[in-house]
Parts: sequence; structure tokens; C-alpha cells
Amino acid sequence: MRVGKFIFTKKNKIMNTTITSQTNEKELNAFRELNLAWLEKFFEVEAYDNEVLNNPNKYILEKKGQIFSILYKDEIIGTVALMYNELEELEFTKMAVSEEFQGKGLGKKLMLYVIEKAKEMKVKELILYSNTSLEPAINLYKKVGFIEIDKGETSYQRCNIKMSLDLFLTLN
Repeated sequence: MRVGKFIFTKKNKIMNTTITSQTNEKELNAFRELNLAWLEKFFEVEAYDNEVLNNPNKYILEKKGQIFSILYKDEIIGTVALMYNELEELEFTKMAVSEEFQGKGLGKKLMLYVIEKAKEMKVKELILYSNTSLEPAINLYKKVGFIEIDKGETSYQRCNIKMSLDLFLTLN
């Protein structure tokens, strides 16, 4: 099911992308592979990462979460999930864009689309866990309205920041 379409210009390139929420084998494999690529580049893949990436049905879909993919010319070039974590918070998680497509605004487009989907789920708050060494990501999160909150307990060792976006204020 195609759920969103964007055409934008960046550096004199026009990219026609589509966001989908299908969860077929191709998309689940891309979800895993794109996330493993960035995790291996910047950190170590943790046991919990492997659990979620190898069992997205169990950890995301069966718990009423969603996985989104962004396609360009039928190629999956980015992915993200909305997942209810062990604290029953709706978590913006596992966002990854193929390295060759980074810096073109796709992460922001994907994030803004998924925030709208989270609003449709009628939750008050969207949270995320990250690491401050990922400065471009942290800056993006702040630009769209996420604020830093107390980290508390987390399943990720690499996490040194927790952020929250209040969706209640912007619900229609």
C-alpha cells in the first residue's frame, strides 16, 4: 500500500519518492540491512538490536507498531519504525537511509510523515533514544520539535539521550 508521495529538488536533482507501510519480506529485509549498515558504521550491533531486526513481527508489528519504507525507483532507500517499547511508549526507532541517498532530506521527509502517522494513532507522546555523537540526527530531531528528557532505563547501551515530541498539542 503506497501511503505518501514526495517530489523534491535538492542539489539540482529531482527525486520522486514514495513511502509505503507494507511489510513484505523485501521490506523487512531492507529494514534489517539498512539498520545493520549504520549500526556497524557508528556503533556495535547490540543484542537488543539483533532481536528487533531479526524479529520485527514480534517486536513491532504484533504490538500494533508500524514499519515504513521510502522508495526511489522501486528501490528501498530508507526505513523507520514506530514501536511500542517495554515501557509502552510509542518509540520512533530504527531510522536508516542508504548511505548514497543521505544528505538529500529523505530522513526529514520520512520523519515528518511518520510523525503524522503517530498523531493518527492518538498517542500523546512520541519518544526516541539516540546518541549525541550523531549530531546531524540530533539536530534534525530538535528542528522538528523533539526535546531532551530524562533518559531513565533503556535497552540500548549506546543510548545517552532520550527525546520526546508532544503530539497532544498538535492533534487535530
